[in-house]
Amino acid sequence: MSQELIIVLLLLLAAIIAFMINKPRMDVVAVCALLALPVTGSVTLDQALAGFSDSSVLIVAVFFIIGDGLVRTGVAFKVGDWLVRQSKNSETRLIVLLMISVALLGSVMSSTGIVAIFIPIVLSIATKMKADTRRLMMPLSFAGLISGMLTLVSTAPNLVVSAQLQQAGHKSFEFFSFTPIGLIILFVGVFYMLFARRFLSKNSAENDGKPKDARVHIEDLVNQYNLKGRNHRARIGEGSPLAGKRLSELHLREKHGANIIAVERRLSRMKNVVLDAVSDRVLQENDILLFDFFYPEQINEFCLEFKLMSLPLLSSYFNEHSREIGMVEVTIHPDSKLIDKTVLENAFRSNYNLNVIGMKRKGEILESELLKERLKQGDTLLVIGMWKDIRQLQTMKDDFVVLTIPAEIDEVAPAMDKAPYAIGVLVVTVALMIVGVFPTVLVAIFGALLMGAFGCITMDSAYKSIHWPSIILIVGMFPFALALQNTGGVDLAVKFLLEIGGDASPRILLMMLFGVTALIGLFISNTATAILLAPIAIQTAATLGVSPYPFAMTVALAASAAFITPVSSPVNTLVVAPGNYTFGDFVKVGLPFAIIVMFIAVIFVPILFPMG
Repeated sequence: MSQELIIVLLLLLAAIIAFMINKPRMDVVAVCALLALPVTGSVTLDQALAGFSDSSVLIVAVFFIIGDGLVRTGVAFKVGDWLVRQSKNSETRLIVLLMISVALLGSVMSSTGIVAIFIPIVLSIATKMKADTRRLMMPLSFAGLISGMLTLVSTAPNLVVSAQLQQAGHKSFEFFSFTPIGLIILFVGVFYMLFARRFLSKNSAENDGKPKDARVHIEDLVNQYNLKGRNHRARIGEGSPLAGKRLSELHLREKHGANIIAVERRLSRMKNVVLDAVSDRVLQENDILLFDFFYPEQINEFCLEFKLMSLPLLSSYFNEHSREIGMVEVTIHPDSKLIDKTVLENAFRSNYNLNVIGMKRKGEILESELLKERLKQGDTLLVIGMWKDIRQLQTMKDDFVVLTIPAEIDEVAPAMDKAPYAIGVLVVTVALMIVGVFPTVLVAIFGALLMGAFGCITMDSAYKSIHWPSIILIVGMFPFALALQNTGGVDLAVKFLLEIGGDASPRILLMMLFGVTALIGLFISNTATAILLAPIAIQTAATLGVSPYPFAMTVALAASAAFITPVSSPVNTLVVAPGNYTFGDFVKVGLPFAIIVMFIAVIFVPILFPMG
């Protein structure tokens, strides 16, 4: 063992220890390695910086952006809404649909991102179904990890391993190379979690498994301001005097106590939109009005007078539209020009596109007609309207101080009307990757540009969507793989692996390789693990004179099989608090499944990727 190799191994050991104790942060450790390795002479400066130009790094960054397009347009949230409808109060049905949906969505966007999106969705479903969140959160995280086994772009380790194949002079993996084995693992994983969920049931000594959510929800504001029973939904009938009129002409609130919040309008057989109730909105026949009615006992007379057909509400106070319609509490700034004027005189709808539906003064709810109350310093107003207008209100610091923004704002999709474009861009991007006419990195960049061209993302959201610590970690760990190759470390590891395996069959070597990869993945990130083990796997295959693909695929699968501890992957870490899990819960459920995945890989990988 040369002195240069000893130095590289000591640096690698130091990096692993830093990863384990998480001090400093992983991306900082990667940057330190990037600086240290050229100084030792184990890699050149150009080699140390090569990760910044590596295509796999660019693809990872670009798919963060494409994933953001799916979030901003509400595509991911629509899947969650579909889950609520299809689960039909059955936990078994929910787990099956949840795992399949998360795995399929995660196959084309960040698994960490998709799990983060689904956590509030699952919490909401659990509340409605009175289900145990402990039995739902781990299936969610496992599905996120399995999603990394479905396509080339679903997780960074796949791209890293594919790039290592290309660097070694072999053809890289194709987009769907992972899909057959990934679908087998997903199928087995769903059935495994249906069995293993019994080990996650809460004990009587435990709390209810639900996180203490200190954030206010729309339902809380509805209760605080006594709004129940005031929300109504009605269709404008034929011959209605409202049809063809602007809202500003009707004076419905002043004359009848009817405060139009929003308008549902059918644009085509397949598309309904929710329109904001701006002053110049012209109403049409068959429009559906969402309105707050201050005098509930007079609702029937109001509907008869204006030829409105009352329609059922799916939830309390327009919660079914909580991604378009929001509420916020604001207090009046001491220097505001609004003071001593009524709501009407301040023209809230004209000036802010928002409606005041509740008021507190000195902590007491005012039950009087709000339009006639003159605003005073310190008054708290509850306003309702489209989220985009509520966000605009946050910038008006001379008049308002925003007090309470409900948690539902986290699920707002600011470009929901662009959802068809986002789906179309995703389909085109995946199709081009499958055809393989153009390099994957160029197709991915083209897809991101299309997301921007159609308004699914903005430049600011694109930059913010990229998880830069992950990018820096990949870039910083690349030089370690090169340093191990340059100093003979890879050859030494291959020799050691073959000596232990002896004359064992290639399948035994695959099992050993899977075990080593999964074991190292317990302590450092799966991306860093793939960077270190992929060259060893490829060189092992070259030494044996067999195809490198089964060995490379085994490393990629093992890197994603981070089921065993809550710190093996950010996906697991995300669900610890909402699932109220302990370290032992993951070992108890994750270790057997990791072993199952290992046997699936050892059996099916050589069949799908022959050794010869």
